[in-house]
Amino acid sequence: MKIHTGDSVIAISGKDKWKTGEVLKTFPKEWKIVVKGIGIVTRHMKPQGWQPGQILKMEKPIDASNVMLVDPKSGKPTRIGYAVKDTKKVRIAKNSGTQL
Repeated sequence: MKIHTGDSVIAISGKDKWKTGEVLKTFPKEWKIVVKGIGIVTRHMKPQGWQPGQILKMEKPIDASNVMLVDPKSGKPTRIGYAVKDTKKVRIAKNSGTQL
């Protein structure tokens, strides 16, 4: 998976289309990611013992194909490529060529 934790991404489909957020967690085997502020769902919790019932808003995992990385130079969505620098493989933005 080319998207890592801490990356800034933009949603390109779904109800949160064109919203940006930071990747909080990745699930490479399921090809899903959790993004701050994207994929918010409401969860109604029943009272449990002494704890009262409540309504929680939380981020649910979304498919990694529904987001694109944000180019650090232009702030627009970009694809990700790889380059070798000093015998190390690094990610680069396809639009501007900057290292991520």
